[in-house]
Amino acid sequence: MARGGFPGGGINMNMIKQAQKMQQDMMRMQAELEEKTYTASAGGGVVEATVNGKNRVTAIKIAPEAVDPDDVEMLEDLIVAAIGEAMSRAETAAAGEMKKITGGMNLPGMF
Repeated sequence: MARGGFPGGGINMNMIKQAQKMQQDMMRMQAELEEKTYTASAGGGVVEATVNGKNRVTAIKIAPEAVDPDDVEMLEDLIVAAIGEAMSRAETAAAGEMKKITGGMNLPGMF
């Protein structure tokens, strides 16, 4: 093997530049995704949850008709469902953006 442990010579500079560009694109994409919000509802829209790209809940809206003192458990379930769907939307958006940057390569530990 040649110098650097790679057959045929040193490290391919073009590959290094491509990797650096991909890393920069990924960092930019991650920053952009963190600024976006994702909203989902449950129970026909009586509960709505919004999360940001950092998977933080930023808002919960509950329609008055969803509040039944005799059935708090249903309201709790609706809140959990709305938050789960909003987070799923955020994750799907992040995975889609990552796929654009990586050209579909599956990089471990990414989203």
